[in-house]
Amino acid sequence: MAGKNTPPDDRIHSVRLIWTLPAANDRKGIREYIAQDNPAAALALDELLSEKAGRLVDNPALGRTGRVSGTRELVAHQNYILIYDVTDDCVRVLRVLHAAREWPC
Repeated sequence: MAGKNTPPDDRIHSVRLIWTLPAANDRKGIREYIAQDNPAAALALDELLSEKAGRLVDNPALGRTGRVSGTRELVAHQNYILIYDVTDDCVRVLRVLHAAREWPC
């Protein structure tokens, strides 16, 4: 039963954020590559990618329509794009790609 001030149909819809294995590997590779020259910058970029992906939980339509059918793309940094898809209960980050990289491959 809904609370006194809550209409019965006003339910909170929770969306989960999932990093797929390819996206997690992309993120790790980016972090390791940048850390060779600047560990602090690598950590800052990784935190930025995490924060930008986290925003998708509240606003899954934040990114533009993707170049691959069924995907969306969010520019997380001037050099990196999050490729993701959305279902009723989940946002899945599929890849983290350098903006200069040709996508789809």
